[in-house]
Amino acid sequence: MNALIIGGGAREYAIGRALRADKNCEKLYFAPGNGASEKLGANIAIADLEELADFAVKNDIKLTIVGGEEFLTKGAVDVFRAKNLAIFGPAKAAARLEGSKAFMKNFLADNRIPTARYIETDDPNEAARFIATLNAPIVVKADGLCAGKGVIIAQSAEEAVKAARDMLSGTSFAEAGKRVVIEEFLDGFELSVFAISDGRDFIVLPACQDHKRLLTGDQGPNTGGMGAYAPAPLATDELLEKIKARIIRPTIDAARIDGMPFTGVLFCGIMVVDNEPFTLEFNVRFGDPECEALMALLDSSAIELFYNAAIGRLSEVKPRFSDKKAVGVVIAAKNYPYGSSEPATITIADDAENENAHILFAAVSKNAEGKLTASGGRALVAMGLGDDVKSARRNAYDLVGKIRFDGMQYRTDIAYQALRS
Repeated sequence: MNALIIGGGAREYAIGRALRADKNCEKLYFAPGNGASEKLGANIAIADLEELADFAVKNDIKLTIVGGEEFLTKGAVDVFRAKNLAIFGPAKAAARLEGSKAFMKNFLADNRIPTARYIETDDPNEAARFIATLNAPIVVKADGLCAGKGVIIAQSAEEAVKAARDMLSGTSFAEAGKRVVIEEFLDGFELSVFAISDGRDFIVLPACQDHKRLLTGDQGPNTGGMGAYAPAPLATDELLEKIKARIIRPTIDAARIDGMPFTGVLFCGIMVVDNEPFTLEFNVRFGDPECEALMALLDSSAIELFYNAAIGRLSEVKPRFSDKKAVGVVIAAKNYPYGSSEPATITIADDAENENAHILFAAVSKNAEGKLTASGGRALVAMGLGDDVKSARRNAYDLVGKIRFDGMQYRTDIAYQALRS
């Protein structure tokens, strides 16, 4: 069948790579894609959702996959479904689970799903009063979408109050911060758990661990993610059963009862405290770079999995995942995440990729000479596979060593949690 992927990052490239390897995939399109995605399919320059849906009708596209939250919260799924097109992702109403942190926290509380104690408010005085009841550190979140950067971990009550006031005034995160969530800090370890759902049934994928901080040793600012690995050994069978029973199943059931059945990917950001899972956040799409690791491990038909979820027949699918481990290292441009960078030509050794190492491209473009350049942000992901985390990590960093561009930066400790444990 013909397929369309909406987005242009490494996450979408990884999904495209999985589809391209699937014998059921005929033509593959990206909207808009990136400078390297034409290796996998055709890039199309259509941003308007109605026009994009019309393109899907005219080109006999049987499956559309939405990569990022921006398109989902704008109602991409609703537009495509109105034209009877199969599309993988949640409708606009269910996408509010990511689009509004206040909505998400209230949903958790209403359905007795474990989460940190919190308030959501647009009143700086109310925020300050609640902050006074908490022990530092204190979490302050902008309500709206901030590309994964709208969370402040304040180390004192004074810092938390200032962060809340800066958000509410519009100084930080503009309109996205005009309402805030203040919550207690949970001290434990984090997991990324992804469930694919058709609105009633769900399948849980191998658990991942992301690395949010820019610098080695978990130093520096938060980013969209500097690396990930899967499966995470800290996600024991006992813990995953708790997450399924206490978080995922109640969420899928409550969303359906509330008239917003959840289809697509439910990304559960989990904090584990004394072996008990708490919900930090929901995202309504694959994480990036976690998706890259998961797609590298998928050992069965990607089209069958996504299509059956989109049409409400997930129970007919039994996806298989490799027994290997996957470690992905993000390579970013010089000024990431502080600002834009000058385009830098990327050089990749001829023998860089093999059966245990491959590259997923993101913020790359082609220059006048047709060469790939790092055009700012997170440029690519070096993915390594191995029989254990140590060998997968070695393969990832061997691949990093075969990639060059001016100003490239990356962490040197991806998957340290797994090796330490």
